[in-house]
Amino acid sequence: MLNTQYVRTIKLKREDIPSFKKYPFNLPSLKTLDELSFHPNVTFLIGENGMGKSTLLEAIATALGFNPEGGSFNFNFSTYDSHSPLGDYLKVIKGIEKPRDGFFLRAESFYNVASNIEELDREGRGRRIIDSFGGVSLHEQSHGEAFFATFLHRFGGNGIYILDEPEAALSPLRQMSMLTRIHDLVQENSQFIIATHSPIIMAYPEARIFEFSEEGINERRLEETNHYQIMKQFFDDKNRILHHLLNG
Repeated sequence: MLNTQYVRTIKLKREDIPSFKKYPFNLPSLKTLDELSFHPNVTFLIGENGMGKSTLLEAIATALGFNPEGGSFNFNFSTYDSHSPLGDYLKVIKGIEKPRDGFFLRAESFYNVASNIEELDREGRGRRIIDSFGGVSLHEQSHGEAFFATFLHRFGGNGIYILDEPEAALSPLRQMSMLTRIHDLVQENSQFIIATHSPIIMAYPEARIFEFSEEGINERRLEETNHYQIMKQFFDDKNRILHHLLNG
């Protein structure tokens, strides 16, 4: 594995936070957060809904200069202003090298990124942006195809890639293919920070996994995570679990 690291650590500027009783600072994960140190290749943020992993991921992305709704560093559009102020209270400790590429990909607003690409290309200023995504309109592909086209064509290596629940649009087979693409890009001096619910994706070797819960943020091995254990229990004894779920 290569050891290019663009983001080393984030620190929460706790002394500047006006109140830990208001969102997002009232989230259990933020109440106890001091700092997180990232793996030079791949780091996962996992946990149940509402624990703050996507909120923190968005804050990391905006602190690095990405548009809150996603895209590359030069995307500067807004269809709604709903991101939290958390990014203003993060200190990002960066590595020596600067990334040559970067992308913030989030499932919930990818449609807006695709629309912005089409709008910019209609204005006809220079080379078509869509060509770096494979040349086919992202709106003319399924959600999963458009996502995977972005991984395959737009991510060029030597970059920092922030992904928010990429599995939302991907089949299990595509998730496995995504692992291959992540590995290729890691070999090309790339770093990933990914919020995910997928045990397939979080199985990437040697990755650092931070699990968000009511107790705060704790580093886990894959086999220790709730996501992995629940899926394993289900497939080890599907009938018993279904009986419990459907019959009370």
